[in-house]
Amino acid sequence: MTFLLVGSDTRVAAEEGEDPSGRSDAIMIARFSGDREHAQLISIPRDSWVDIPGRGMNKINAAYAFGGPSLLIQTVEQLTQIRIDHYLAIDFDGLIQVTDDLGGVEVLVAETTSNGPYTFPAGVNTLSGDEARWYLGQRYGLPGGDFDRVRRQQEYLRSLFTKLFSTNTFTDPGRLDDALLAVTRAVAVDDTLGNRDLFGLAYSMRNVRPADVEFFTAPVLGTGMEGPASVVYLDATTGERMWSYLRNDSLAPNAGEFATQALPDVPR
Repeated sequence: MTFLLVGSDTRVAAEEGEDPSGRSDAIMIARFSGDREHAQLISIPRDSWVDIPGRGMNKINAAYAFGGPSLLIQTVEQLTQIRIDHYLAIDFDGLIQVTDDLGGVEVLVAETTSNGPYTFPAGVNTLSGDEARWYLGQRYGLPGGDFDRVRRQQEYLRSLFTKLFSTNTFTDPGRLDDALLAVTRAVAVDDTLGNRDLFGLAYSMRNVRPADVEFFTAPVLGTGMEGPASVVYLDATTGERMWSYLRNDSLAPNAGEFATQALPDVPR
């Protein structure tokens, strides 16, 4: 089962012809293996230069702005040749509340950085909800810019999952139901997937350990300029190999081929 996870950035003013709800700030493909023993999450940089159906070449996050979820799904399916089963919109403010509900989430910071009112010292940081907002939102001051922000988003989700797993949430139906109620307040799922379906999916993943969930970023060649816009050029050759494994449910045993695209143990 494959989800497209999207967090929209409503802080960006819409351009002419764009959906005023804003461009997508985070774009991730979440894939649950058929045997429900593995899962992969692959981030696609929001500035990736791709072909948007009916719109031509543009940044991938413009697809959401031009045509909402349906056009973004078409764009991702065309890029990867992977069928998207469900769409999930992430409300990062809602996830902040989940962070507080869990008593904070631990992240490992490689180098001391500051953003807004907070400083995040090197080492383990237990983030409150508001601290997580600033930690996840930082882009400037990081060596890899938006690439490092993508890794922070992934690390946060990994830590959130680890915290849920450490409390036996996935093996205790009562805890799982409570957790899903909290999480569903932070996300909006397409109308083909109800709360009962989400519960069934989550319970079917009860034997998955944090180590069984792998995080990657779509392979890139580098960055450049298209007119006045700074863009990310995807590596079509390596990317097709990754997408092919994902289509065939075989990325987990071949994950070693994508070590440079994998989430490091200590993101910046």
